[in-house]
Amino acid sequence: MKTVVITGSARGFGYSMLEEFLKNNFNVVVSDINEEELEKANEKLKKINSQGEVLAIKVDITREEEINNLINKSLDKFQKIDIWINNAGVNQPNAPIYEVESKVIDKLIDIDLKGTILCSKAIFKVMMENGGGAIYNVEGHGSNNAHITGLSIYGTSKRAVTYFTESLAHESEELNAKVLVGKITPGIMITNFIHTSLGDGEKIELDEKTKKIYNILGDYPSTIAKFMVEKIITNKKNNSKFVWLSNMRAFTKFLTYSFRKTDYFK
Repeated sequence: MKTVVITGSARGFGYSMLEEFLKNNFNVVVSDINEEELEKANEKLKKINSQGEVLAIKVDITREEEINNLINKSLDKFQKIDIWINNAGVNQPNAPIYEVESKVIDKLIDIDLKGTILCSKAIFKVMMENGGGAIYNVEGHGSNNAHITGLSIYGTSKRAVTYFTESLAHESEELNAKVLVGKITPGIMITNFIHTSLGDGEKIELDEKTKKIYNILGDYPSTIAKFMVEKIITNKKNNSKFVWLSNMRAFTKFLTYSFRKTDYFK
């Protein structure tokens, strides 16, 4: 039976992916820095009918010793990690760059970029030694070079994640490591992430224009997770990119919005 580890998976997109993997009879490791949410997720996942088992581990992905602990405990329980998804990330305060404090910049870069790099570094070596596996990194605003005032640091970190992921895929090929490396591009998701900065930090007030875009193009994470997990399970190609909000899907959403009249902010 295969095993998947997803960082930042006590809520939102990460949690929804774990549900889908369980339904496909994977062993799943739910990991998060928020202990209370981690326990809630653990209890909910254990209620899903599956041949797979659930393991919950608290982790701060900015600390290498905690990443190694996550890997070691997962291996102790399940012997092998087949898929690793770097999903953990935080949003930035909705402010132009000159208003963002240095400590906020440090925290966001540490989690959204450095955390992904540290996790990839650790699990890549383990997978290479154990005969292979797959690593997927979650892209976000900035990965496609889009620009929005108030998201400059977050966008910079996600653009860097894209480059890093492509470089890691190249290294895997060159080293014949048998580790697939790919990108997950979920598009616009309606989660707590869009309302808060730095995890559970200050509340972000969205303007009406932004809300309208979310209403037109957004989806709940459970919808996107089902699509992504199917892609991940069947993928055999290195340097793959799985995109939910394709140009065609976005065009269709704009065309049908007046009929759907979706309002995620009621």
